[in-house]
Order: sequence, then C-alpha cells, then structure tokens
Amino acid sequence: MGEAIMVLGKSGSGKSTSLRNLDPLTFSVISVSGKKLPFKTTKRTINTDDYVKVSRVLHEAPTDIIVIDDSQYLMANEYMRSATQKFTKDGTFEFYKQLGYNFWNLVNEVKALPDTKLVYFLHHVEADEFGGLKEKTIGKMLDDKVCLVGMFNTVLLASHIDDKYSFLTQNEGSSPAKSPMGMFAERSIDNDLVIVDKAIREFYDLPSPTKMEEKP
Repeated sequence: MGEAIMVLGKSGSGKSTSLRNLDPLTFSVISVSGKKLPFKTTKRTINTDDYVKVSRVLHEAPTDIIVIDDSQYLMANEYMRSATQKFTKDGTFEFYKQLGYNFWNLVNEVKALPDTKLVYFLHHVEADEFGGLKEKTIGKMLDDKVCLVGMFNTVLLASHIDDKYSFLTQNEGSSPAKSPMGMFAERSIDNDLVIVDKAIREFYDLPSPTKMEEKP
C-alpha cells in the first residue's frame, strides 16, 4: 500500500523548494498549476490538472517518489471551469459532491500503489473559522464530511521565519502538522524532502527509492 504525505504551506513558504536536493532520477513531478520548479534544475515536470492523467502517472511512474505540486488547484481549476455554467439547486449540490469526491478518490488511489511508493501532495493553506490553519479546499464537502488531513498519516507544515525555511512535524496548537510518534526526532526540521523521505522510509522499513534509467 502506497503512502500519501501532505506538505502544507502558504505560497513562497518553501514547499516546492524542498525538492531541490532530490536526485532527479528518483522522483516524478506533476505540476497542477503548470509552474516550473523554483530552482535551477534539468528535471522536467508533467503539467496537468486532469484527474485521469494524474492517476495514470501515479500508476505508471517509474519512480518511488511522486510529487503533486500545487495539488489544491485540482479542486480550484475544476471550480473555476464551472463559472460559466448555470446550475439548479440540486445541480449545485451534485457539482460540489463530485468535486470533493474527485480529490478524495485521488488520495485513496495512493493506497493501491506498491508499498515503496510515497506520494507527496504539496498543498496551500487557508485560515479556519478559529483563526488557525487548515488545508485549502473548495466547498464544504471535504471539510464537513471527510476532514482531508485525516486521510494522511504525515502532514508537514512549511514555515518561513527570519529567512529560515523549515517543516513543522507536529501540531503546535493552531497548525494541522502531525506525524507518527518517533518518525522525526525534532519538531522542526529543514525543508528538505530528502530528509523527509529518508525518515519515512526508515520508519516503515522501506527500501531507498529506486532510480529510473537515465536517458542517453
């Protein structure tokens, strides 16, 4: 069973930059928003916000690390494309139900992957009704019926304070960060996906990520 990991943070908080030290041959990137990676690299990304194509990459990617960058735009783009449509009251409900289902189903698809596959959802945050932080969603289906972060064992929160970029690994009162007990030695770690991936694989006794064949 594959493992889904959520990396939350505001825009510019270091989520995508955390990929900078990964060996390009060990990971695949799906860019939902179509943005390039924020550091100099020869790594090519797959640009799509189509759930069918994202699912295909999950199952066919030759790497054990798969990153879905700006995953919240899967919902946002689907919502924005509906802006010119006119819905009945029942049609509006059905639309939001389908919107929530599509993302819920994608997270569940990770469970059908081999044990060695780790899928990182890099996702924006928003303020909740109590002034804390939560994962950004569209509509209330995922918030009221599911609790999206509850589907992930590990949720990291990207932080940028005094020019220091880091990941919080545990809740500090108003954040959704969490991780299994003993997975990370510190509450705050460097925003480096190499460190994160190594810690998760060691915790679950998984082998190091395999490398795909380098093209000539």
